[in-house]
Amino acid sequence: MVKTASTMLPLGTKAPHFELPDVVTGKTILLSSFAGKPLLVMFICQHCPFVKHVKSELANLGKDYANSDLKIVAISSNDINKYPDDAPEQLKVMAEEAGFLFPICFDENQEVAKAYTAACTPDFFLFDADQKLVYRGQLDDSRPSNGIPVTGKDLRAAINALLTGKTVDSNQKPSIGCNIKWKPGNEPSYYG
Repeated sequence: MVKTASTMLPLGTKAPHFELPDVVTGKTILLSSFAGKPLLVMFICQHCPFVKHVKSELANLGKDYANSDLKIVAISSNDINKYPDDAPEQLKVMAEEAGFLFPICFDENQEVAKAYTAACTPDFFLFDADQKLVYRGQLDDSRPSNGIPVTGKDLRAAINALLTGKTVDSNQKPSIGCNIKWKPGNEPSYYG
């Protein structure tokens, strides 16, 4: 397990396009489907201890904001040849067992992860209704075995500010997690 920090993509960056299959429904999910709505993009996977640690809180985010303007999509970009636990069938099981109310998509060629400069799982990117980045960083201070409860406080504060028309605090801490498992020779230039 390699601890990796998020890249902290510059605030104000426009959300990169994506068009990916939802592992649960098989439907194609496009960035344009969320036009005019705030959007949370989460890079996660099934096998990572950091994601397992926060999986219930990710499900809670989906439930707690289900009746708000916020839209949520999760994306998994790991190399499934080396990490078969992150294959679409396994992601589907995770989504169903956790009760995710948002799509979880599979980024097979890893181009979407690169476009977002995703570096770790979990990695969070919150965009406003104009699809401009207002938050990138950690869920909260909890990590596996540090004894701090998982609350989602940092990400929730950003979401709540966005949904109530307040300015999202620009003092943001990077997410920490397992590195994205890049296919051999596919490592992006921003990665280690």
